[in-house]
Amino acid sequence: MLAGRPLIQHVFERAARARYLSRLVIATDDERIAEAARAFGAPVRMTRPDHASGTDRVAEVASADRSELVVNIQGDEPLIDPDAIDAAVLGLLEAPEIPMGTLKKLIEDPSELTNPNVVKVVTDRFGNAIYFSRSRIPYVRAGAEEAPCYKHVGLYVYRREFLLRYSELPVGPLERAEKLEQLRALENGYRIRVVETQYESRGVDTPEDLAAVERLIAGALK
Repeated sequence: MLAGRPLIQHVFERAARARYLSRLVIATDDERIAEAARAFGAPVRMTRPDHASGTDRVAEVASADRSELVVNIQGDEPLIDPDAIDAAVLGLLEAPEIPMGTLKKLIEDPSELTNPNVVKVVTDRFGNAIYFSRSRIPYVRAGAEEAPCYKHVGLYVYRREFLLRYSELPVGPLERAEKLEQLRALENGYRIRVVETQYESRGVDTPEDLAAVERLIAGALK
């Protein structure tokens, strides 16, 4: 609970502020989450419990929907920025040939450069992903000009038809090595549009994360 409300409610209410989302659905295989969502009036889709990833869960929901674009928002992001969601969606609306989009944020904390849990991304000059890695990229050699490093923000936008095919794409050696599912698209020749954001992702994975987010919400309510 955060400020007396379920974590998922904070995510839902903030996502509802995004201008380019026409409909929100909470997809889960956990009846406890579904019950909490229904209690505050959110639409819920119960999914199969055997999905290998969140992408597969979203694809199951998308298979029964005709929306052209599908946005996957993590349920542990209670401070998700509606503007960041809109930016990711616009990235695909402006590039109809791109099947998938996501976000990046400039790394400002040096400790994140060597943290394997902070996924890094490099892009070309058109804003398309070149690579994602748990290691620092790009590597800056001694004496070379410093290059900015960006971290990946795990919000995804998919074109529906691509999303429905995604789980059938072969898993390559890069995805297996890095344990990063988004590399599947790159290894199979698909482009990912990456939009820069100022949103600082604050997922809640541990009790310490929960306490930190509680402090931020309490401060915003003062």
